Order: sequence, then structure tokens, then C-alpha cells
Amino acid sequence: MATTQTQTTRVNGQRVRIVTSGGKVTIKQAPPKEWEGQAAQVRALRALPEYGKLFLLAGDQNSAKRGPRAQQEAIAAGMTPGEADVRVYLAGGRLRMIENKVGNGRLSPAQVERHAALARLGHKVEVLRFSTTEEAATKAVALVRRWLADNDNAVASAP
Repeated sequence: MATTQTQTTRVNGQRVRIVTSGGKVTIKQAPPKEWEGQAAQVRALRALPEYGKLFLLAGDQNSAKRGPRAQQEAIAAGMTPGEADVRVYLAGGRLRMIENKVGNGRLSPAQVERHAALARLGHKVEVLRFSTTEEAATKAVALVRRWLADNDNAVASAP
């Protein structure tokens, strides 16, 4: 029985995934890291003409690797495991949130718990899945534009 080994590394500055199975080696582009997709989203969203007028955003990296002391300081300062990656602040005091996942990545137990707690308070977290940074940005822009349209209708119908 042949074993399959996978390694992600850089070749000529590009992240690639090398798979060895049954004596055959294949190399293909590796999926982006989650933070790379989030950075592409933030760039695309900040470039929208509505940014700063109809919405603002803030991003987190709660899962970032930290040493023990930095982790302790972050938790003491309010970092919350499972918090959504991007918060989008809309006119009228509305908050929307985006959780990013590369490919079929699963939510961590902390994310499942936190998102459920937020939902109980009426705050839904949208999970965006992507395979490329371009897809991450495109999906985030489409989602925020939908939220802006929904928000326009909600604000217009408010008393």
C-alpha cells in the first residue's frame, strides 16, 4: 500500500503543495492562507466608494500564533476565541460579520460556540469559503453590497 505524503513549501516565491504518492510526485499551487484572503477582502472593501460613507470595517486575527505572554495579554485585553474575522459596521447601528475559511476548512469548537452565542443575540456570522485570494475579495464585496442594499431598505422603512 502506497503512502501519500504532502508538503507545502515555497518554490520561486510561490506557495506550492508537493504530493508524493506511489512514487509519483505532483506539484500544484497551494491554497492561500486564511489571512491572505482576509487581507484581499479588506483591500477590496476599502476601495469601494461606499467605504467610510455607508460602512466601515474592522478585522481580527484571534487565531494568530502568539507566545504565552502575548496570548495572556491579548485575552486579558478582551480577545475572544471564536470571534469573527471581519466586522462590518453599517449605517443605522447595524453590525454584520464575516468568518473566513479556505476551501473546506471547518469552524473550530470556539468558533461554533461563539457564533451560536452571537446568533442568540441576533448577530449572524456569514461564513465565506474561498480557494483563492481573488475569490475571497469578490465574495466579500458581493456580500457587503448585498448588506448595503438590505440596509438601505431597512433604514428607509424605519419610523
